[in-house]
Amino acid sequence: MVAASLTKRMLAEAIGTFWLVFAGCGSAVISAGFPQFGIGFMGVGIAFGLTVLTMAYAIGHISGCHLNPAVSIGLCAGKRFPAKDLPGYIFAQLLGAVIGSGLLYVIVSGQKDFHLGDFACNGYGEHSPGKYSLLSGMIGEIVLTFMFLMIIMGSTSRRAPQGFAPIAIGLGLTLMHCVGIPLTNLSLNPARSTATAIFVGGWALAQLWMFWVAPVVGGLIGGILYGLLGTEVEESPQSPLEKLAQQSEARAEEAERTDPIR
Repeated sequence: MVAASLTKRMLAEAIGTFWLVFAGCGSAVISAGFPQFGIGFMGVGIAFGLTVLTMAYAIGHISGCHLNPAVSIGLCAGKRFPAKDLPGYIFAQLLGAVIGSGLLYVIVSGQKDFHLGDFACNGYGEHSPGKYSLLSGMIGEIVLTFMFLMIIMGSTSRRAPQGFAPIAIGLGLTLMHCVGIPLTNLSLNPARSTATAIFVGGWALAQLWMFWVAPVVGGLIGGILYGLLGTEVEESPQSPLEKLAQQSEARAEEAERTDPIR
């Protein structure tokens, strides 16, 4: 399989991150607190998991479906992603996230008696849903991002059952939201945090630094530690989920060679 150009991969990342923010944060802003029928924390967690699961199948074979600067940096640390592509991926992820957040803002601002509120922003202290401290929020973000990288790298390994990585990653993200929403509204993703913070401003921008530092630290730990498990010798530095496309293409070619009708 011929790898897609960096431009095409960046476009795929922008689209995927747009979907993550628009649908994930949209579920929190529009549906979570809807009177009598709100989806609550669990529903928001499922929504975020579904955005990643659907995009993993849709664009994983193009860009690897990172959708997250912390994931790209962690995969780079784990020798699964080339450092030269990091700036382009992070730019695309931020662009897609901001577009998603902007369109979401346009939609919700059309509601009668509109009040922006926290706009699904991440926060700690007084701006934490559960009033958790900076330390609590930072530890939670680091640990959960670390485990997210472990799930991503493990499920996309050649040793793992093939074809199921998007399901494991999506369900893992859902589980992490069940833990992390009360702490910080759960970020794991600097692009997602930035995209909503720029519309709220004030406290959201003042606290944004933590939602860059903690996920990146967690991603680095996850990428490095997974590499230390000794499995990296079997892995190539291609984006996760590109392997799935290669395997599907190889099976199709094998079927063409062995099909007696052909």
